[in-house]
Amino acid sequence: MPYKIKVVIADDHPAIIEGVKHSIAVSTIELMGTAHDSTQVIELLDQGVADVLVTDYAMPGGEFGDGLPLFEFILRRYPDIKIVVVTMIENPGVLRSLIAMGVRCIVGKSDDLSHLIPAIHIASSGAQYFSPTVSAIVQALEKLPAGDNRSVRLSKRESEVIRLYVSGTKINDIAAQLHRSKQTISSQKNSAMKKIGVASDADLFKYALEVGLVPSSSTPKG
Repeated sequence: MPYKIKVVIADDHPAIIEGVKHSIAVSTIELMGTAHDSTQVIELLDQGVADVLVTDYAMPGGEFGDGLPLFEFILRRYPDIKIVVVTMIENPGVLRSLIAMGVRCIVGKSDDLSHLIPAIHIASSGAQYFSPTVSAIVQALEKLPAGDNRSVRLSKRESEVIRLYVSGTKINDIAAQLHRSKQTISSQKNSAMKKIGVASDADLFKYALEVGLVPSSSTPKG
């Protein structure tokens, strides 16, 4: 019996999961389960059912966060599992951070989902695969001077603060919701902005849209 790559799909949008399932329906890939947040992802991975995790970057609401902190946790806890990130992100710093932490296969949602099949096979072998949109950004990154080739790695707490802030929640309300002081929330917001390399709330909101920290239909409240 030929070997099949065992895959788990994670995305907080059911329609995306269905699209991915359809795109990877080939004889060499076996779907082992789907997840809608990081809690479900970890429950599946703890069962040892997957060789490759195909996941969105932004999945709010789970116990283990999302984005870079989640991927770092997964790579540390399950060193044999390979990750394919499927994302709308075109922020060079975030892509650079993904690659630096060991995510070697990234497929842009603006590219055809047919790229998922080679991405899964290549991820399983431990090699690197980028879909065309991602590849163009990575190639541009490689041409930058070393000082400009920065990574963005927000902590889980910084991501929580930024997600709430760009969704329109005021600093005082974030502090109350997360049971932290107003000073701590302000400090985490400022720290995140420095890491991202933005100085204004407008640029912060643009970044949050790019990386999926806030839905594109959202607008900041006054």
